[in-house]
Amino acid sequence: MNNRLIGIILISVFLAGCSVSETQNNPDASPEAALQAYTQLGVQYLQSGDTVNAKNSLQRAVVISDRYAPAQNALALVFQAEREYDLAEKYYRRAIELEPMSAMFHNNYGAFLFSRERFAEACHEFSRATEDPFYASRAQAFENMGRCYRRLGRNDVAEHALRRALDLQRDRPYAQVTLADLLLEQGNTAEAVSWFGRFREQVDARIVEHDANSLWVGVRIARADKNAGLAATYGLLLRNLYPNSEEHRLFKESAH
Repeated sequence: MNNRLIGIILISVFLAGCSVSETQNNPDASPEAALQAYTQLGVQYLQSGDTVNAKNSLQRAVVISDRYAPAQNALALVFQAEREYDLAEKYYRRAIELEPMSAMFHNNYGAFLFSRERFAEACHEFSRATEDPFYASRAQAFENMGRCYRRLGRNDVAEHALRRALDLQRDRPYAQVTLADLLLEQGNTAEAVSWFGRFREQVDARIVEHDANSLWVGVRIARADKNAGLAATYGLLLRNLYPNSEEHRLFKESAH
């Protein structure tokens, strides 16, 4: 499995709806309104892939106040997108220093650490993100936590986190596949087949797509379920779609 960012990092900052143009045209606008508006504009530029203008807008926000955590978090995301990893980490840490209880900041920083293969640190951040029962993306944070502890070989913690993610949101595909993989490893083929079947339903409905990992998990689950035809189908897809993946290498080795 590669170390791309886990899931989709939510970069919305839940800002007030005041735009930059409204702020500039209103001489009575408060510094707080301008701060929020420039941060919101920076996030919008980042979402569109324009990191140059994102930085320009966010720097204006920082000039107004360097203690506004959403601007620091957004700058971290910008620098991560630009692969300026030292700067990204600096701004993630600053955002968390300013708002240590922000589940979103911990989740974002955890995804950054996971992408850098710093799994123990990442798991800690994801765990912090799950602590807020009102966090809108709490299911994602549990899913991230489960996949992270799976990488550390802490399968007991991983299973608990994945099940919590699926309790909160039954259609999380990464949690379904990772839990199915873990259960298969434990010899619980029936439940592994069940969870992978839920993932397959989403694939069939074109809600999600297979990646190399899900195809390799599918091969092994189909074999354990004595479904040679389905295992061969997954293997063929793996060969055709991901011929250079680690999962395809493992598949070829398993065929001998």
